[in-house]
Amino acid sequence: MAKAKTDGAVDAEQGGAAGAPAQVAPVDSTLGYEQARDELIEVVRSLEAGGTTLEESLALWERGEALAKVCRRWLDGARARLDAALAEPDEVEADAGRGQGRS
Repeated sequence: MAKAKTDGAVDAEQGGAAGAPAQVAPVDSTLGYEQARDELIEVVRSLEAGGTTLEESLALWERGEALAKVCRRWLDGARARLDAALAEPDEVEADAGRGQGRS
């Protein structure tokens, strides 16, 4: 059974490979949505263009997966904020409706 490489091992291999793409660095979890999305687009373009070694392609794929997770976290957070904002008027109206009957 093949042993899975850690991110550090993949990065070390990529650093030694001639022409290794810069996109294989670890993903900064503080990236903004637009930054992560734009970099993900570049990773996909690189993979679609081909011309990379198997190791480079795998490293790009892993980076793309990590960038996609960053984007997903941002989108999930935005959805939660929108849901909370949309729920607020309903809660305010419900509270106002309960207060009217007490006059």
